[in-house]
Amino acid sequence: MVKAICYTVAAILLCIGLFIFAEWYLDKQFEEFSAALDSLYTKIEDETATQEDGFAVRTLWEDKKSKLQILVPHNDISYIDYWLSEACGLLYNGQYDLALGKIEVLKEISKNLPDAYSIKLENIF
Repeated sequence: MVKAICYTVAAILLCIGLFIFAEWYLDKQFEEFSAALDSLYTKIEDETATQEDGFAVRTLWEDKKSKLQILVPHNDISYIDYWLSEACGLLYNGQYDLALGKIEVLKEISKNLPDAYSIKLENIF
């Protein structure tokens, strides 16, 4: 009986540790992505952004995406891919005002997405 209780407590502690690590990891990855989006947003506002700036953010996202696919559902990841592709296409055409809106949506997604997977009471129940 004592052995079963010890195994149960160990499993619960392991799960809690895993959840805390996953939340920390998601926050860290999206902080870096958000910083890149902020930089791109500033360049678009100044109308100095080029297609290469958009591709640099896309490359950063591709690197993050390959690691996040374990923790984040594919629909959420493809949603970011979609908005980022649209923003890069608009940068290619020099449509800064429309690209600015797309980046604004991406900034909001990158701010809210980690919260959707954090350890909160509303996410559990």
